[in-house]
Amino acid sequence: MTRKLLALVLASTAVGSLAACSHPTVVQTKDGQQIVAPDEPEYNKKSGTYQYEDNGKKVQINKDDVHSMQEVK
Repeated sequence: MTRKLLALVLASTAVGSLAACSHPTVVQTKDGQQIVAPDEPEYNKKSGTYQYEDNGKKVQINKDDVHSMQEVK
């Protein structure tokens, strides 16, 4: 009984943490364009761009072009 309970708790935690990882984000550019990224873009300090993947394609947005970013709730 204890093993089943422990397995259930671990499985629930794993599913919850996977669901918490994906946060669609709306990126508003300075020219008024709105881009929906499937996850929060990562900032690359070396290149000065925000980067994310969309359908397996790497997308970069110049930091100077970004007006705001907001997580979709």
